Amino acid sequence: MNNFKYYTPTHVEFGRGVEEKAGELVKKFGGKKALVHFGGGSVKRSGLLDRVLASLDAAGVAHVELGGVVPNPRVSKVREGIELCRREGVDFLLAVGGGSVIDSCKAIAYGLAYDGDVWELYEHKAAPQACYPVGCVLTLAATGSEMSDSSVISNEENGKKRGVNSDLCRCRFALLNPELTFTVPPYQTAAGCADIISHTMERYFSGEEVTEPTDSIAEGLIRSVIEMAPRALKNPEDYEARAAIMWAGSLSHNGLTGCARGGHGRVGDWACHQLEHELSGMFDVTHGAGLAAIWEAWSTYVMGSAPKRFARFARNVMGVVEADDEKAALAGIAKYKEFLHSIGMPTNLRELGLELTDEQLDKLAYNCSFEGTRDIGSIRVLQQADMREIYRLAR
Repeated sequence: MNNFKYYTPTHVEFGRGVEEKAGELVKKFGGKKALVHFGGGSVKRSGLLDRVLASLDAAGVAHVELGGVVPNPRVSKVREGIELCRREGVDFLLAVGGGSVIDSCKAIAYGLAYDGDVWELYEHKAAPQACYPVGCVLTLAATGSEMSDSSVISNEENGKKRGVNSDLCRCRFALLNPELTFTVPPYQTAAGCADIISHTMERYFSGEEVTEPTDSIAEGLIRSVIEMAPRALKNPEDYEARAAIMWAGSLSHNGLTGCARGGHGRVGDWACHQLEHELSGMFDVTHGAGLAAIWEAWSTYVMGSAPKRFARFARNVMGVVEADDEKAALAGIAKYKEFLHSIGMPTNLRELGLELTDEQLDKLAYNCSFEGTRDIGSIRVLQQADMREIYRLAR
C-alpha cells in the first residue's frame, strides 16, 4: 500500500430540499455578493433558480446571474463571467447545475484570482496560485465536480479541451438533492452513469497490485451504479436509485477510490479521459458517452499489461466465473460492454455518431499527446502511436 493524502474539504448536504440552504451556506463561507451561474432554461422552468435566489435574499447575500453554460463548457463564457464578476464586485461563485456549470464556475473563480488570460492555466502555461470560493447546487449526477479537485473546459477557437487539477478549486459546499435529477433525460442519465463508473475505473485500473479496502470500495461503487442505472431509466422518479447514483458520483471523483494507489504522474490511469477529451474538444460529444465509446478499445489494448487486475474486475464486479485470468478478463470486458449497450450507451465511435478519417485519427492522437510532448496512462504507458491505434480500434 502506497503512502497517500486524502483531502476532501467539501461540506455536503444531501437529501430533499437542501437547495434551500444555499444562501445560508454562501454566507457561512464568507460570501457577500454571489455570482449564480447556470446553464439553460431548465433551472428556471423547474423553479429551482427562484428558490436559490430566494434563499440568497433571505440570507442577505447580494447576487448577479449568468446563464448559458453548455455541455463541454466554453472558455468564452468563462471570460464573460470573469468580466461580470470583476465589474460587479462578486466574492463568491455559486453553480446551479451539473458538472459543466460547476467546471465553468471553477474556471471563473480561477480567472478572478489570476492576472493573465484564464486559458493559460488550462494550457498549463501557468499554475493557479489562488481561487475564489465556489459552492454548488447539483442537478446532474455525472462528473463528480461537486467534490473533486478538477475543472475541465473547452476552447471553441482551437477545438481543445483541457483540465486543471488543484485543491484550490474544491467546492466549499455541495447541495445534493436527488429529486433535482428526476427530469434528467434518459440519455444524459445513462451518460452520467458511464462517467461515474469511468472515474472509479481510472483509479482502479492503475496497476496490478491489490489495495484493500480501496479495491473493494471501488468495486462496490461500480456495482451500485450498474444496479441502479436501469432502475433510474425505467422510473425516473425512483428516489433511491437517483440518490445512490448521485452519491456514487460524488464518491467516485473525490479521491476516495484512489487512496494508496500508484500512478503515472498522478494517482490513476486517466488514459480514457484524456482520449475522450480530444473527442469532446473536436466534435462536442457528450463526455460520458465518449468515455463509453472508447472503453472497449482501450481495455482490450492494455489488458495484457495487467490481466490479473482485469480478471479481478470481471469476477468481483461483472460476476464472471472463470479460473483463467485472461479468459476472465476478456469476459469481463464483454459483459461491461453489454451493460453499456443495455442503458443505451455507444461502445464505439461509429455508434457515437462519428465516422473518422485517417487524418482525423492522426489529429486526435497528436492533440492527445500534446503535440508529441507527453505520454498518458499508467496501467500501460501510451505514446502517440498507441493513442492513434486505440482511436482506430474504437472506430
